[in-house]
Amino acid sequence: MGEIVLIRHGETTWSASGQHTSVTDLELTENGVAQAKALAPLLSGREFAAVWSSPRRRALVTAELAGLAVTAVVPDLAEWGYGDYEGRTSEEIAAENPDWSLWTDGGRGHGGETAEAVTARLDRALAEAETLLEHGDVAFFAHGHSLRVAAARWLGRPARDGREFKIDTASIAALGYEHEHHAITLWNLTPAAASGAW
Repeated sequence: MGEIVLIRHGETTWSASGQHTSVTDLELTENGVAQAKALAPLLSGREFAAVWSSPRRRALVTAELAGLAVTAVVPDLAEWGYGDYEGRTSEEIAAENPDWSLWTDGGRGHGGETAEAVTARLDRALAEAETLLEHGDVAFFAHGHSLRVAAARWLGRPARDGREFKIDTASIAALGYEHEHHAITLWNLTPAAASGAW
């Protein structure tokens, strides 16, 4: 049985600065390009039945640089919609609204998504991917918050529990099984960690 392999895109200027990035279609930084290329040997030993990507360029380019051909662009893998908080750091948001949490309050204003909306689309993606696992792995090239929600939902937990799963840029995780029960079989493996340089 295959696994759902979660790959967060490489670094962008906003991921480096901590700015919330959903719909803004940023390119990878020079470091992000290097990170994405370094994923290739970590993914090369897997047999992928499907390679899915968020529509955002940073995810699509990461897949290409990691040596995988995207078989489907899946809008359900897009990042959580932050709405009015797009492009802002957590510190900036806290100065204005100290009680706000994405995990419980969702995005704000036009384009802001609720946890329920993000849950619904990640549940769809996971359910469809699971039907393919008898044929091999399914890759999700996507984003920090959406992948953390995917992990929480795979375990049957609410979207808000995704806050417990830290995930770095250009990292790999895997959702699989332990005695036929859903389990996280790998988490936050970066090329640096794989090489022992952490």
